[in-house]
Amino acid sequence: MEFKSDIQIAQETEMTSIQEIAASAGIDPKYIELYGNYKAKIDYNLLQEKKDTPDAKVILVTAISPTPAGEGKTTTTVGLADAMKKIDKKVMVALREPSLGPVFGVKGGAAGGGYAQVVPMEDINLHFTGDMHAIGAANNLLAAMLDNHIQQGNVLGIDPRKITWKRCVDMNDRQLRFVVDGLGGKPNGTPREDGFDITVASEIMAILCLSSDIDDLKKRISNIIVGYSYDDKPVTAGQLNAQGAMAALLKDALKPNLVQTLEKTPAFIHGGPFANIAHGCNSVMATRMAMKMADYVVTEAGFGADLGAEKFLDIKCRMAGIKPSAVVIVATVRALKHHGGVAKADLGAENLEALEKGLPNLLQHVENITKVYGLPAVVAINRFPTDTEAELALVEAKCKELGVNVALSEVWGKGGEGGIALAEEVVRLCEEPNSFDYSYGLDMTIEEKIRAIAQKIYHAEDINILPAAMKQLKQLEELGFDNLPICMAKTQYSFSDDPKLLGAPKDFVLTIRNLKVSAGAGFIVALTGDIMTMPGLPKVPAAEKIDVDNTGKITGLF
Repeated sequence: MEFKSDIQIAQETEMTSIQEIAASAGIDPKYIELYGNYKAKIDYNLLQEKKDTPDAKVILVTAISPTPAGEGKTTTTVGLADAMKKIDKKVMVALREPSLGPVFGVKGGAAGGGYAQVVPMEDINLHFTGDMHAIGAANNLLAAMLDNHIQQGNVLGIDPRKITWKRCVDMNDRQLRFVVDGLGGKPNGTPREDGFDITVASEIMAILCLSSDIDDLKKRISNIIVGYSYDDKPVTAGQLNAQGAMAALLKDALKPNLVQTLEKTPAFIHGGPFANIAHGCNSVMATRMAMKMADYVVTEAGFGADLGAEKFLDIKCRMAGIKPSAVVIVATVRALKHHGGVAKADLGAENLEALEKGLPNLLQHVENITKVYGLPAVVAINRFPTDTEAELALVEAKCKELGVNVALSEVWGKGGEGGIALAEEVVRLCEEPNSFDYSYGLDMTIEEKIRAIAQKIYHAEDINILPAAMKQLKQLEELGFDNLPICMAKTQYSFSDDPKLLGAPKDFVLTIRNLKVSAGAGFIVALTGDIMTMPGLPKVPAAEKIDVDNTGKITGLF
């Protein structure tokens, strides 16, 4: 049997015009803004028209802690939606936009895989509709206005040593993490230490994804803290009068992007904050729009459930008033064996002992979803040809002990047809009563909220807030930010802050080394471990395999 790459499968698919896809979702043509034949932005005024329409049931797809073996979360999300369409449910997908950093780095794109993809996959993975550019431009406009204010007399008394706002670029570029700029004498600015974040780690990305409309966007931008004055008072984007121009750059980026799956299921792909740094969910605007145009919305949150699902539930659902109906936790036998200590090269061989050792990772994620958050869940095993019946039976038996069913997902090879068992279980779970609650209350102190996440979700023994972070914590409390939710910046590879601690580690202490407020986004970021807000490229970047021929056909994307 000929093996086809993701991009081959995508390029061989005959897409339907985006007007037809919009019509199938019930979107009035007056709200459609075309970007070629197969992509469109949908005007946010549609939400106003549909405000009295009942909301769809929301299904969150999350996963075990990721491994180099791959889990297939986006693939499962897309395949599940296609499967639900096959069983005659009115369904939409809501996903994040890929960042160029991972596309050219290690991870590759984020448009699904095999026969469960969103298309046009090359456009989605590259420039798409220009949202990333708009976010970067708005971010860097604020940086330019901030440094210009200092250059032109510094009326606000901004201390150049206490500037917290960085420039950004949507690329993995470690060389830009720490820079010195403003060199060349008085006409060229004030020399200072500076740095770049990757665009998807920018607070502007988080703001775009959490804004409910243009007015909310402007209000959030106004609240951004760009640094502190000589007398330690916060300085905001609003004080620099930057919010209007920044919102003008973002007005089209705020509109959700409509595309399609290989099986013509309508899909919103909008916003893309990283989940190990930011809150890891697609935009509230796209999710709400999908909730008004379908009976079921399938969405995902980045990385494992300790990061993406925790932030989806504790930050996004809380801010947007969304109550999910069911959760799908994606796992593979291969990845569980990796958590059990098996090297990547040996994952194809049956190894029940290693699988048993790795299973606690899955079971801990399941227990968090069902016990901490009170939501019904199903485990989706993304099936590989090397999985044996004994291995699959062991996973099923262990999940059943927690009262959770397991469904085999074969959407990578079979599309929606391979996800029908999963779809039927998800529909069943959506009718179950649930007692959804958050893992912490906003009235708790900052320290209590961090400890609640660390102990309830990561299963840490305790937290250690380093002296510098404790000083920041006290300052944030004094400034009145103690009522905000917490956005943890943590490695995706482990429940702990040590990427080498696989499985389900216990008795570890989570170290908090830095705390900063994203006042516009409306959360406090707690940095643990060695998390970088600007990743670097690997020894052999994915970019080395990407090419384009003289007809404009791209190869090597995955």
